[in-house]
Amino acid sequence: MKSLGICRYSIAVSVLALAILSCSDQVVSTTKAVETEPTIKTSTAKIVGIEPATIESEYRNQWTPELEAEFQNRAQEVIKYYAGQNYGNNSGENEKRSYPRAMFHFLAGNREKALKFLQSEDAQAGDNKHTEGIDYYYCFTLKGQMRKYFLWGQFLDPAYKQRMFDGAKVWTEKDPKGRPHPIYGKGKGGDGWGPDVRGGWVDGRNTDNLRAMREVAVYLMAEETGNEDTKLLYKQKIQRYVWALYNIGMGEWDSENYLGHTFAAYLNLYDFAKDPEVKQLGKAALDWMSAAAAVKYYRGGMGGPTKRDYGRANVVYGSTAARLFWLYFGDTAIANPKPEPDSIHVITSNYRPPQAIVALARKQFDKPIELFSSKPVYENWKPGGEDKPGYWETTFFGNSYQLGSLAGAFSDGDVGTFKLMADNSERGVDYFVANTGGEWVQPGKKRGDQIGQYRNLVIWLRPSLDQPFFFQLPKTAKAEIEEGIWFFELEKTWLAVRPINLSSYTEVAISRKKFAREYEQEQTFKATTKGNGYAGFALEVGEKESHSSYGDFKQAVKTKSQLNLSEVSKGIVDLTGAKGNSIKLTHNSKHDLPIIVRNGVKHNWSQHFELYKSSQGQAPISLGWKTGDLSVEAGGLVFQISGPISNK
Repeated sequence: MKSLGICRYSIAVSVLALAILSCSDQVVSTTKAVETEPTIKTSTAKIVGIEPATIESEYRNQWTPELEAEFQNRAQEVIKYYAGQNYGNNSGENEKRSYPRAMFHFLAGNREKALKFLQSEDAQAGDNKHTEGIDYYYCFTLKGQMRKYFLWGQFLDPAYKQRMFDGAKVWTEKDPKGRPHPIYGKGKGGDGWGPDVRGGWVDGRNTDNLRAMREVAVYLMAEETGNEDTKLLYKQKIQRYVWALYNIGMGEWDSENYLGHTFAAYLNLYDFAKDPEVKQLGKAALDWMSAAAAVKYYRGGMGGPTKRDYGRANVVYGSTAARLFWLYFGDTAIANPKPEPDSIHVITSNYRPPQAIVALARKQFDKPIELFSSKPVYENWKPGGEDKPGYWETTFFGNSYQLGSLAGAFSDGDVGTFKLMADNSERGVDYFVANTGGEWVQPGKKRGDQIGQYRNLVIWLRPSLDQPFFFQLPKTAKAEIEEGIWFFELEKTWLAVRPINLSSYTEVAISRKKFAREYEQEQTFKATTKGNGYAGFALEVGEKESHSSYGDFKQAVKTKSQLNLSEVSKGIVDLTGAKGNSIKLTHNSKHDLPIIVRNGVKHNWSQHFELYKSSQGQAPISLGWKTGDLSVEAGGLVFQISGPISNK
């Protein structure tokens, strides 16, 4: 493995020029703040109630005192939220909730009760006799075990901490993944995730978040207990993962539900790894994930297309990722109603995202601007998984909204393909979301769905086949139909939806009570398809900066915009917007990657492999395909970092 050096940059206030002060061949760089801004140098211990792991300055992104004060205020809100809650239990992987709750109780002053629970006998201690009764099996449990051992270890009974050490030494003497369980061997198979079903010494599932929890924990305990072979093996695994982030992306990309879990696991690596190279890998992973979250975060919402979308994220704070990264990014209109349990890792760590990434999350860059972003296939570690992207995303940042859509050659059941977030002064953002099939707006890239986007224009087309369309809008939206166009007025953002072989929309109720409660301030419209050809819609978005008023926007759409449906029977639709821009979509009968012409130029998907690239050249974030060089420029700050050269 090539050594990861450090390269520091300073930013000239006048021209934002980067001056390289020192670097090695392969760098992981940090960025200093603008010289006129003071940086925070004090520990967080006085505020959070425990001394975070000491992190040397070369591994830290410096913050201003103002940013740190905001962070600590939000941290106190989280501690207060959890201070009176019951812990739950330590059965199965329930420690993913119960351990953080106990740790929050500790921070709130209830130390004795918290420590008693953290050291209580595991509910499946019999399954874990080979590791001194300590649960090193479940990945979600491992995440909490690491912070318990390394940070809370100073407060644990010495005999209990020794049990954790002794169990970990046996656990990591060989690679625990795939090693037959002493009782259950390779497991009986069937439903369930425990060792009796799956076997092994550790949960072997390979989702990004579970793999991160497992690989970080095995590495840390192998390093702690002196099991060098296992330590080196897992150092290699971690390097491959961080290489992938910087070169092809994350398999569980931008997951509204799981991004925070992966992030929390790497906080453990950053905080507790002793090897400087591995600590740098931890920081590089956190910087990358913070940047990815910042692109999608908007005033407490999480927008744009997502992988592993559970359908709960289409409101402010609906996403677990938004509820976690809110601690860093803030910029919200309302309080966080349900902070994430993983916040314990954020609050008790000295990691802070680079200031430029915070500014990116707060959308402090010149707008409007369009951003392209490729995403890898999910199991990208398998043969062929690194060869090309699996998805292509387009995001347009207006002055009052953020609009994102997804294209890809195949269907995918857990992908959210289209979201718009628009400013709302009372709750942060409003959502406009669409999809096909199901009973309301639910995730899934359905076979036949093809979307094309050019800036504020979108065409969605699919074979009719009796597959209804669903649309989610806030109840505060003003809805009108004029000249066959569906107009929706949001607070600062205006939508013009032109139906293509769709019936008039009708409001429908969400049948599942839990979802209905989460979306009680939203309304869902259903429009059925007509005929045996193609159906869908064309969208144009406006705002004050493009049209002086909602009335002017409607008039411009009705008199200047044109939707050409002369070849819709062939799957060809052409939309020209009120400002003269155009998008043409030809439905691809061979697979689901549409043929797109943007403003008269055919879009070549094979020439857009970059993980982040603006269609206009200058971008607030950029990262090439297999270049490994991430750059973020926002808020008058520049942050640049390079990931590992090798994936082995």
